[in-house]
Amino acid sequence: MATTTKIRPRALVRASGGPRYAVALAVDALGTGLLRPFLLLYGVTVVRLSASATGLAMTVGVIVGLGCMPAVGRRLDRGARSTVVAASMLVRVLGVVLLLAAPTGHVWLFAAAALFLGIGNQAWPAAHAALVATVAHGRERDAALAAGRALRNAGLGVGALLATACLAGGTAALRALAVVTGLAYLGAAALAWSVRVRADAAASTKGGGGGSAPRMRALLAANVVYVFCLNVPEIALPLVLVTQLHASPVWSGVVFVANTLLVVTLQVPVTVLMSRFSRRTALALAGVVLVASYLGFLAATSLGHGWGGPSVAAVSVVCTLGEILYAGSATALVTALAPAHVLGRALARLQLSTGFGLAVSPAAITALAPHGPAALWGSLAAATLGSAGVVATERSRT
Repeated sequence: MATTTKIRPRALVRASGGPRYAVALAVDALGTGLLRPFLLLYGVTVVRLSASATGLAMTVGVIVGLGCMPAVGRRLDRGARSTVVAASMLVRVLGVVLLLAAPTGHVWLFAAAALFLGIGNQAWPAAHAALVATVAHGRERDAALAAGRALRNAGLGVGALLATACLAGGTAALRALAVVTGLAYLGAAALAWSVRVRADAAASTKGGGGGSAPRMRALLAANVVYVFCLNVPEIALPLVLVTQLHASPVWSGVVFVANTLLVVTLQVPVTVLMSRFSRRTALALAGVVLVASYLGFLAATSLGHGWGGPSVAAVSVVCTLGEILYAGSATALVTALAPAHVLGRALARLQLSTGFGLAVSPAAITALAPHGPAALWGSLAAATLGSAGVVATERSRT
């Protein structure tokens, strides 16, 4: 098995799509970081909708946005790469325009904006992974995917910090953030389109050009459970810290910042380190690490008010390591399993399972939390352990 033993920045940039594409990713992530954490606040304070109506519109936007994935997969399998990435950014520009145009109390225009933002957010990961898989191969591709995630998290973090600093300006500041976000998406789309990456026609039609993508049912079902780890720092831990441990909200901020910094700094090195093992082994190990962290959270919540906050923050480092292992192996495994002529459809199916997991996890977490730490963390640990077992015991060893 070929392994990646060194991190060469220039080679990594080339494998990730080149310098212009890296800038496009950074600009797009910055724009998303400016708006995404405060979209709910925009709906409540600027459009003057109720919190429940705003939240429902955002959820529906995410779920309905998943419906575009089959079409995205087919387009990718026809050879399109950078054009689909650019389109995923442009559709979010339209979402921002609708957001700015939404008059006070107009829930349907806000819902339309959330829908287009959701379509772009769902289409982008599969399109990006397909582009990287076109310009890089083997373990170099895995490292490039990891670098893209690290860069995106950095941009999201910076954007969120800038947006937080602007919140004191009230509704005018939120509108300004939306304008800047739209301009960022537009600039990123232009840069991504200029890269002009398409799949080789021969590769796209290899195997007759027909056929369907590998179903990967067990892997995709396991992925739905794995994805819950992405919402643990943003939803589960703040909920537990504030409502169960009555800890200072500062600890929620500590967890979020630590998670972002660890992903930015460790995603590539850990992915490169795990190239010594099969991708399936790395994904199964990610599940084991996540299970250990969930059990650690269960133990930390029993310590009570004084030690609960610091203990949860410490265990969150283990959870982030599991997240890093998962993110570095899941997409890489799918790109390795899928034949070239159905890569787009395989990645679309992965994004469908990821998007579904992200959509249902907030409801599942908030439903389990009132029943106590054992119900929340025990359920997550059991489900993730089962998923890791499924991943480990499948016949393919890619």
